[in-house]
Amino acid sequence: MQGRLLISLVFSSLAAAEQPSFATGPVIQDFGQHVKVENMLPLPQDAQFKIAFDVAEQAEPGTQNKRFNSLARFINMHVANGVKPQNIQLALVVHGKAGFDLLNDASYRQKFSHHNANAGLIKALAAQGVQVMLCGQSAGAMNLSAEHLMPEVTLGLSAMTLHALLQQQGYTLNPF
Repeated sequence: MQGRLLISLVFSSLAAAEQPSFATGPVIQDFGQHVKVENMLPLPQDAQFKIAFDVAEQAEPGTQNKRFNSLARFINMHVANGVKPQNIQLALVVHGKAGFDLLNDASYRQKFSHHNANAGLIKALAAQGVQVMLCGQSAGAMNLSAEHLMPEVTLGLSAMTLHALLQQQGYTLNPF
């Protein structure tokens, strides 16, 4: 019995010691938690990123969409590792039920009886130049119009169209 207890204590101590420390910033302070990676391959000093993130999955009502937070994490972790903020251009293409996560607070409260936990994140992303776009076909299917959306959101004809246009502008697709 004592042997099992000792082994259990050793393993739980090791697990606690190995827990990485997550931090936000240096660009977006309240979102985009990331860890420092030791002994990683160095990033090129002149690294350039143009990436489109595709999100179709809605968060649980009243909670933040973790896929949206990935854009803040991308910005924070790369800038923390020497990439110039002006060398990071991101686009968020939203379609399907994830479109509900882009509702302004009044529309979100009416539909879900909760505050939209994504509002601050979307505002912070847009402040860093992230293009936040909603598929117009999804919006139409869900009876959403521009007045239902956060002011940072633009409507496109379709997610397919948005991705094709972004690809023509040199954006790659983030493989979630």
